[in-house]
Amino acid sequence: MKIVIAAVGRLKERHWRDAADEYLKRLRPYATIDAVEVPDQDLGGDEARAVRVEAEALARVVPAGAYLVGLEIGGAARSSVAFSEWLAEHLHAGRPAMAFLVGGAAGLDPALAERCDERISFGPMTFPHQLARVVLLEQLYRAFRIMRNEPYHR
Repeated sequence: MKIVIAAVGRLKERHWRDAADEYLKRLRPYATIDAVEVPDQDLGGDEARAVRVEAEALARVVPAGAYLVGLEIGGAARSSVAFSEWLAEHLHAGRPAMAFLVGGAAGLDPALAERCDERISFGPMTFPHQLARVVLLEQLYRAFRIMRNEPYHR
């Protein structure tokens, strides 16, 4: 199964890019993971319209038939072990792809969030969307290590 991380905005700061690149490199032996960025919109004017435009761009980069997972503060929170078990179930479900959707500064458009097959959360705290992407990559890496009983998770 192919995993796509579809995210709003570029990782502009070097530390975010370096961290994301490191986890993408670590994930190569385990899965095909594509990180796709779509342009973020200026939220200064009509925020609802900007978020809608971002959502349309996200929807265009998601592979057909992908299981859609939106990252949202109100989504299901799991421990790392539970996330690994959840991911393993989906990897063996026979779907062509799984797409994680990471919204921009204003989050995911409600209409796109409703289209998601599932929504997950890293907890009740709010994180910058750049950090959420890095945390997602780290948790994917940790999940694969847990699945294979390889050292990393404690």
